[in-house]
Amino acid sequence: MTAAAATSGSASPRVYGAILGQTLVSGFTYLAASRAMTELPPAAVLVVRVLLSAVLFGAILALTPGPRLPPRGTWRTLVLFGFLVGPLNQGLFLVGLERSRPVHAALLYALQPIGVYLVMLAARREHTSAYRFAGIGLAFAGVAVLLLGHGLRDALAPLVGDLFILGGVGAWVVYTTEGSRFAAEHGPIRTTAWSMIAAAVWLLPAAPFVVDVGRWVGASPTALGCVAFLVAFTSVLSYLLWYYALTRLEPSRVAVFANLQPVVTALAAWALLGQALVWEVAVGGGLVLVGVRVAQRRSPQVPAVGE
Repeated sequence: MTAAAATSGSASPRVYGAILGQTLVSGFTYLAASRAMTELPPAAVLVVRVLLSAVLFGAILALTPGPRLPPRGTWRTLVLFGFLVGPLNQGLFLVGLERSRPVHAALLYALQPIGVYLVMLAARREHTSAYRFAGIGLAFAGVAVLLLGHGLRDALAPLVGDLFILGGVGAWVVYTTEGSRFAAEHGPIRTTAWSMIAAAVWLLPAAPFVVDVGRWVGASPTALGCVAFLVAFTSVLSYLLWYYALTRLEPSRVAVFANLQPVVTALAAWALLGQALVWEVAVGGGLVLVGVRVAQRRSPQVPAVGE
């Protein structure tokens, strides 16, 4: 049993407050990233976001008591974490979001709890459950409604973006399930900081080829502010809150709060941008949220014959 599982029964309001804070930041992340990419290309946003986040995490490590460098035996794991959280998760998310819609991205990330469960099941760290499989069916039905609600022809462009986003979801699921053990041993601050610095190492060679300084100088204050939000709140604060919660709760219980992200994103898009809440978002989103909620239930224990 991981340390997160061992402490799952004694989670304090502070832990749930951290998860809710992370959910709110994530809900606004989809809008901020989408707005930034109206003026800046996804590759440039990715590289700048990760590199500046790594600088902030380096400063955090310098001010945090304890080891600043990871143990040599963990370097290979952190190289993998960096690839998952940087080029894969954030890269596929931004490329997909440019071709999709913020609400779609939020709903697809609501599949995280199901992904976490499947990974845990494959690793034999979870048991099979009828509720889980029923929830998976409902959630994927919701995704089908979301993607195909206005017909295949209308969905082709967003569909390509949504597939990229699903790839980012998969990377985040692996990062969550495997990183929870690492965070239980090394703490959320070092786990997040070392992972983001490793991601920066992956992306640093691409910086001269994808970052056009003149284009960034000419970007509007709104676009630059959105990138600053992605750096300071999404990649630093949100990630720290995420792994703080993972050291105190099981990954599946933390991931279930991703269900709230589509609600936050849809309401924010409606309030700030005047985007209508169309029927496929309501129906597909409802199926996704119900499916993920059903997947979290535990099947009743059926006594053996004669008991």
